[in-house]
Amino acid sequence: MTKLSLLDLVPVTEGGTVREALIRAADLARHAEALGYHRYWTAEHHGMPGIASAATSVVLAHIGAATKTIRIGAGGIMLPNHAPLPIAEQFGTLEALFPGRVDLGLGRAPGSDQRVAQAMRRNLMSGAESFPQDVMELQAYFAGDARLGFTATPGDGADVPIWILGSSLYGAQLAAHLGLPYAFASHFAPDMLDEALHIYRRDFKPSAQLQQPYTMAGFNIFAADTAEEAELIATSMMQTVVALRTGQPGQLKPPIAGYRDTLPPMAQSMLANFFAASSIGTQADVERDLAAFIRRTRVDEVIVSGHIYDPSVRKHSLEIGMAAMKAIAAVTA
Repeated sequence: MTKLSLLDLVPVTEGGTVREALIRAADLARHAEALGYHRYWTAEHHGMPGIASAATSVVLAHIGAATKTIRIGAGGIMLPNHAPLPIAEQFGTLEALFPGRVDLGLGRAPGSDQRVAQAMRRNLMSGAESFPQDVMELQAYFAGDARLGFTATPGDGADVPIWILGSSLYGAQLAAHLGLPYAFASHFAPDMLDEALHIYRRDFKPSAQLQQPYTMAGFNIFAADTAEEAELIATSMMQTVVALRTGQPGQLKPPIAGYRDTLPPMAQSMLANFFAASSIGTQADVERDLAAFIRRTRVDEVIVSGHIYDPSVRKHSLEIGMAAMKAIAAVTA
């Protein structure tokens, strides 16, 4: 069965607090673990009032302490924001706390703008250009490479699989060259998915970490017992996307019936592109859409995204998503 995982950006709901968002994240991770989701990943974003996962390694420690078996990881750490050494130390610490459960996905995009970069004392341009070297430096810290002249503690000897993340062809090329697993952010940037997967598989070189190509792709699921309810709960995410694309990021808003129909044609077209790798509907709809996505991409793993305002409704959506995946697996078998 294709593995199913969860990407959670720890959304802060309108009128809510970061503390409430973090409590909900731990509860969601426990629920995903019980349902059989393979991984729980969160990601680094800065200066976003609706996302509480900026201190990603701290959030993962919180999630790891709340769960027992599900893999936890960054999807991802935006490496241009950081020197490699503290990331090795942070994820070496996580691996010491939760052995055999920690992943480190690395992204080249900053997850911020120049103002945030200045606040972090980083140069985004030089950080992006040195991304391949920084990835290899991280590998060296985990491997205890003697050429470094010192030992990363924690970090040295940590069994932390490194992933390359991307929404363009660059990440696919780098992941293939380094022989690392590759995750494509098709849940928000689907346009280059097929070409990126082709390049990665074609050019993959085996490494000490990975002998065969391994791929993951993002997919949004907004599932409910009726198609009407599914469309309604998806409008919270739609409002978030429109707000982001118009430079007005905010907290996750309650759903609005008929929201999509109130938008001008350009905004509707933008949403259609954003949600190209998505399923909004009942279990039957999710089975159809997810099966088609897996057939098309041949990915080893799908990571589910999709902000939903009501925590109980989001948990039910995860239940339907896993039921759909099991049904797909049964048919395939």
